Amino acid sequence: MVVHAHLSDVPPTRVGFVVSKSVGNAVVRNRVKRRLRHLARPGVETSPPVSVVVRALPAAASRPAELPGDFASAWSEALERLGVRP
Repeated sequence: MVVHAHLSDVPPTRVGFVVSKSVGNAVVRNRVKRRLRHLARPGVETSPPVSVVVRALPAAASRPAELPGDFASAWSEALERLGVRP
């Protein structure tokens, strides 16, 4: 038996975002989600197919300069815990 795999047969990497009201008002929450989507894009393109949920803490809104480093650290740790390599 011969099995052919196509890119369309591989499920995509999916990322969901949870940003509660404790982060801020709607404007702040949407800003945090946009920043997180921007930070997740390179990881999604290079990681194997996984589903990831990102939960933003209130500090994501109050310390935006630290968000890229925090996200990169959490992303790599999550993939390591799953036992996958980007």
